Amino acid sequence: MLTIEIIPEEHYHEAANAIRLITDQSPTVGLILGSGLGQLVEEIENPDIIPYENIPHWPRSTVVGHAGKLVIGQLENHTVVAMQGRSHFYEGYSPARITLPVRIMRLLGVNTLIVTNAAGGLNPDFSAGDIMVIEDHINLVAMAGNNPLRGPNIEGFGPRFSIHTRSYNPTLGRLACQVAESIGLHLRQGVYVALAGPTFETPAEVRMLRIWGGDAVGMSTAHEVLVAYHAGMRVLGLSTITNLSLDSTQTVEVVSHEDVLRLGRQVVPRLAAIIRGVLREMPPYDPAEIENHAEL
Repeated sequence: MLTIEIIPEEHYHEAANAIRLITDQSPTVGLILGSGLGQLVEEIENPDIIPYENIPHWPRSTVVGHAGKLVIGQLENHTVVAMQGRSHFYEGYSPARITLPVRIMRLLGVNTLIVTNAAGGLNPDFSAGDIMVIEDHINLVAMAGNNPLRGPNIEGFGPRFSIHTRSYNPTLGRLACQVAESIGLHLRQGVYVALAGPTFETPAEVRMLRIWGGDAVGMSTAHEVLVAYHAGMRVLGLSTITNLSLDSTQTVEVVSHEDVLRLGRQVVPRLAAIIRGVLREMPPYDPAEIENHAEL
């Protein structure tokens, strides 16, 4: 039987109020930075830096490559709040706890979320070092019953039932591709598959996920996107392809977390240029872009 963690609504407000006591900056853009990609925060000007342990109820990052700091400051004329490290299901956190930061961002005023991750490439046309715009996802963790929206619904964040056919904002996705082309980069586009981890996928699983339509695979992001879109935020998702997932037991190549971190750091300058370009050129937030929600 699946267990469920119910986070009281007041915990979200307590965390948001604690952040407001530390900074008077009001962010409208959220950044969630994946493995090896946390260096992006160095581009933020006038930063207020808050260790996660100073925020009540906030989950702690325990994985190498995730610094565990919240950074609020200025980037391309936007006030941003950046998570330098995230929490994962495989660390033992519930989906509700993993996505608590997203709801706190919403309370702080964030209406646009840019989420990044390090992922394995399922699409045989991909290469290590590619950056993929996420067009959609397959969330196997949620499909197995561990959906972050499971349990009593908090109407202040969103409706009980929500449609997610456009969880990833197509306008921002197209803009990211245009920005990349303007600086001589070509972005991939595709479907991200979210697994529980911490084990990397087996060759048989790689072949299965390809048949299902997956282009990249990782252990994060999808839960955060579900909760962000449920709360009325527009989302841009970017995956750094750090390795090609192995589809044969005869392959002797070994993938390690250290390899993921190293390649993630190498991609940071390109990823930073794309994100900065999107921030410079993105249109104002329009609530009408968020789909109507089902009422059952």
